[in-house]
Amino acid sequence: MQNNINPNQENILSKVIIEPIVTEEATAGIEKNKYIFKISARATKLQVKMAIEKIYKVKVEKVNTISIPKKVRVRGRVAGWKSGYRKAVVTLKEGNKIDVFEGK
Repeated sequence: MQNNINPNQENILSKVIIEPIVTEEATAGIEKNKYIFKISARATKLQVKMAIEKIYKVKVEKVNTISIPKKVRVRGRVAGWKSGYRKAVVTLKEGNKIDVFEGK
């Protein structure tokens, strides 16, 4: 795999990662070198890996993706939907870490 990124691919990588997910489960995963991100619905594992390495300057060992389905929410008589999303669990190589989750 080449590390040369063409301009079109660089534009795509900037839209792959939406936001980091900071929950109790996500912060507990930091001890195991695992970080959780909300990602684009069409993002591939390779695109997620390249985006994390480019944005945070770390080495990624493994990427697992999960699709969270939409859910019904009811307020009184009105029923609506909470939209679904995709998230990625990114495992970093030993010695790498992301400071966004450290709470600085």
